[in-house]
Parts: sequence; C-alpha cells; structure tokens
Amino acid sequence: MASTAKTINDAEAAHFGALAADWWDPKGSSAMLHKLNPVRLGFIRGAIDLHFGGDSKARHPLTGKTVLDVGCGAGLLCEPLARMGAAVTGVDAAPENAEAAKAHALQSGLTIDYRAGELAAQGLGRFDVVTSMEVIEHVSDPAAFVAELARHLKPDGLLLLSTPNRTAASRIFLVEAAERLGQVPRGTHDWHRFLTPEELMAMLADVGLEVVEMQGIFFSPLKGLHLGDNMALNYILSAKFK
Repeated sequence: MASTAKTINDAEAAHFGALAADWWDPKGSSAMLHKLNPVRLGFIRGAIDLHFGGDSKARHPLTGKTVLDVGCGAGLLCEPLARMGAAVTGVDAAPENAEAAKAHALQSGLTIDYRAGELAAQGLGRFDVVTSMEVIEHVSDPAAFVAELARHLKPDGLLLLSTPNRTAASRIFLVEAAERLGQVPRGTHDWHRFLTPEELMAMLADVGLEVVEMQGIFFSPLKGLHLGDNMALNYILSAKFK
C-alpha cells in the first residue's frame, strides 16, 4: 500500500484549518455544511443499503464495516457514520481540523481515529466504504486524489463522493452569491477547480471504478436543499470497482 502521492493544497488546508474552532456551530462559518449534511446522509444511507444489501430500517447498517472519510474537517460526517455502527477513520489536510474533530468526538462519546496530513502518508489499509464530501475541488491534483481514494477501497467496497459542478449556475450561486451573502467564508471556492460529472467519471474510470448512482443536490424555496435530477449546482455519487 506504499504511496508517495501528494494532493494537499497548502493554501486550501490553511483556509479550512482557520475555521476549525467554528466548524460545529450550525450558525457559524460552516452553516452551509450543516444544512447540506442531512441531504448527503440521505443519499449515503440509500447507497449503503443498496450496495451491502442491508435493511433500510436498521439503526446500525454499518456494523462490522470500516469507513474512511477523506477531507473530514472537524468530523461532521464521521460522527453519524460512527453512529451507524462503522469503525471510522477520518483524515484531513489541516491539523487544526483533526484536533477539533477529536475533541468533539470525545465530547460525543464516540471512538473515531482522526489523522492529519497526506492520505498516502498515513499507512492505512483498505476500507469497506470511502467517503469524500466537497473535497476534490480543493486538492492540488484531482486525478491523483481519486487514485488514492481507490487505493484505499476494498475490491467489493463502496466509494461516495460529492462536489460542486462547474456550470454558470454554480458560479453565480455557489461562489459569487454565497460568499457575498456570507453563506460560506470568502475564498472558499475557486469555480475553475470545480469538476463536471463527465470529468469526474473519467477519473473514476481510469482507476477501474464505475458510477452506480448520481444525483444532484439543488436548492428551491419550497424544498430547500434536496436530492434530485438537477445537477447544475452540486452532485453526489456512489461508485464501485468494475
């Protein structure tokens, strides 16, 4: 499993590390992630049940499973995955985030293995589930990052990714409007680094992965953030080895 792949963008890591203390405040700088998290979890739960043939009503569908969350921040996704029964490992580029995640997990009574630094340098094995939410648009080399995710996935494992789409709509709403209105901290997004579904699917195919399901995450005044066919702003997908 040895690898020397480097994908951390130091400027991006510093940007998010500076937000660590505020990460768990639902009204703070990560408020949008708090709103997004339940939507992502809905997709994730469905994908897990489908892939592993689980009971959709089971409280702990990941019992006996290992999960790796890459770009875990302060643990916003790791904690619900742990509550689903998984043995969770979270890796983040920013040491400040890993420390904030450890502190919150301790407060929550959860055992989660948090690490900071390059994924390739952690010496980790393969996992049943690998997740990475809103991260690939912040790394220095997206293709190398996807290869690292695949390298940590078991042959029969499930990969879950979400990221903004590079469209005119995402430029207006996710970058310009969101930052000006204070929905996300200034400097969070570089629209030119967003990947289209076609670009990401090609990277996945290059490492032997195929998309099982893909849905958009969109906003409407009536439904708020929700899953659907509209991928103009953001999309989430599940993938497995061919």
